[in-house]
Amino acid sequence: MRNFFMLFALLFLPHFLLADVFTTNGNDVVVNIKERIEIESSDGNYSAKLGGRIQWDYNYAELNGVVDEDDVSTRRARFYLSGNVNDWSYKAQFNLGNGNGGTHEDLYIRYKGWGKQAVVTIGNQNEPFGLEQLESSKDISYLERSAVTEAYAPGRQKGIVFSGQRGDMTYALGVFEYDDVNDGTAMTGRVTYAPIKSANEVLHFGVAHSNRDEDLDITGLEVAYAIGRYHIQSEFISSKENNASREGLYVQAGWIITGEKRPYKNGIFKRVKPGNSSGAWELVVRYEDGDGAYSDEELGSTDATSYGVGINYYINNFIRIGATFTDAKDNINNDNGSEFRIRLQIAI
Repeated sequence: MRNFFMLFALLFLPHFLLADVFTTNGNDVVVNIKERIEIESSDGNYSAKLGGRIQWDYNYAELNGVVDEDDVSTRRARFYLSGNVNDWSYKAQFNLGNGNGGTHEDLYIRYKGWGKQAVVTIGNQNEPFGLEQLESSKDISYLERSAVTEAYAPGRQKGIVFSGQRGDMTYALGVFEYDDVNDGTAMTGRVTYAPIKSANEVLHFGVAHSNRDEDLDITGLEVAYAIGRYHIQSEFISSKENNASREGLYVQAGWIITGEKRPYKNGIFKRVKPGNSSGAWELVVRYEDGDGAYSDEELGSTDATSYGVGINYYINNFIRIGATFTDAKDNINNDNGSEFRIRLQIAI
């Protein structure tokens, strides 16, 4: 409980006590809390930022008509410190909730002295794989990631990544340790290209591949399109392990009813930000098919088909209330599973 009070204070208290921006009497320090708590030297060479997120969920799930889950829980409670020292930057993010008290998420050092076309990141970080996986949990339109992403996307591991951006293309290639006991190693890379990228329209293509100890290969294909208030994205992911192949896909579409756009930057999408004080509303639908991790719908890892619908209310840039309903059917044994989820989120 102490951890929650600490996180609450860090997230909220400065917003109540301070103005958006102030400087000292000299010309040396700027403090900004408009988006997050940030202390920065006036020349930009030194900075420190504090932020985090809390996600409270109500989850109701059934398997073959029998209630399997009916509870309220902390889905995520994370706190981070990030910043830079000249051409070097850092991030340390810790998970305080969901039974993971004190475990780290991101924990890395990054060198940016060669410009945005060549960046080196060393430490615990996301492997560069998957559009939905690389979108932050506070930014995804559907409350939980798809079954295919949950099953195949590698997630965070210890490693070194070379990445960059050149024009409308991004790239990332990294080497990771993913199995401490067996000294497992992986090489993972991703390339994206946006042939259309304007203030009102984005067309995105991406491909990613991960080779893990020479006996497991995972390949992902991405496509997304956004125009005005509408957005759609899809991923197809396949894996091959010891000559056994599995594959799955999802298609997700959204309509921002109040007319805002979904931001796009560096090969991923960000969450909707309201255009006025009355907030923003978003409707989202999703279809999934194939091998995946359908644990949210109580089916486990299997070959299934699911349909889902959700709605989000973005009260302001920080607070979001969302709800989703997903219905799934196991294509092997015909089990039926479903999940209804409501989330209250604050993220800075």
